[in-house]
Amino acid sequence: MRLLLYNIRYAVGAGASMHVPLPGAGYLLGNQSVLPDITRFVRSCDPDFVGLIEVDTGSIRSRMINQAEAIATELGMNTSYEIKYGESSLNQLIPIIRKQGNAFLAAERVHGETFHFFDTGIKRLILELEMEHFAVFLVHLSLKYRHRHLQLRRLYDIIADTKKPVIVAGDFNTFWGNNEIYLFMKAAGLKSANMLGLPSYPSRSPRKELDFILYQDGITVRNFEIPDVRFSDHLPLICDFDVR
Repeated sequence: MRLLLYNIRYAVGAGASMHVPLPGAGYLLGNQSVLPDITRFVRSCDPDFVGLIEVDTGSIRSRMINQAEAIATELGMNTSYEIKYGESSLNQLIPIIRKQGNAFLAAERVHGETFHFFDTGIKRLILELEMEHFAVFLVHLSLKYRHRHLQLRRLYDIIADTKKPVIVAGDFNTFWGNNEIYLFMKAAGLKSANMLGLPSYPSRSPRKELDFILYQDGITVRNFEIPDVRFSDHLPLICDFDVR
């Protein structure tokens, strides 16, 4: 099986175009040429599962297009998505931001989907897909160090209650790389598919390991790569694996 993880930055692109006519303007104005490029890239990878971080689910920035649904429709996949702030968050009231979420795309039948939420941080969504023989969790952790570690504690509790082998994928915002999640990985019995600790951010000149695909015993990783694809400020991660 193949898992593709990609923080697509709401398909606003990367580089100088993000800052025209004003710094950061791309986050509000969008860039309608980027989503087709991302879709073509995802198709070229021929994945069984896709974890998308920073998806616009239909704001004025994306011209009311739900990016998760648009990619899934083009690829003939199923999709599951949710806003990442939680129902009680004030961010649910702010235009554009209230449409920012994460998404899974899956080629095969999903046995169940669950939306968990952290108790701390701004980005709180934990998206779970339950397959027949394993479960996949998708996360986007807080930028704040203290909040990240409280979130990891909550994530550990959820994983501990899962009876199937687990894959945890997402943007962990670990500015100190895998050293920052070492104890969490040990406690949860997780290993990183990125054995060499290759960086994925920023895409133009990668220096930091922010994005992870972690897995438990019962799952065997056959191949891992980080393609040099610059449709976002993050590089994508590809992991081929078998479930024993």
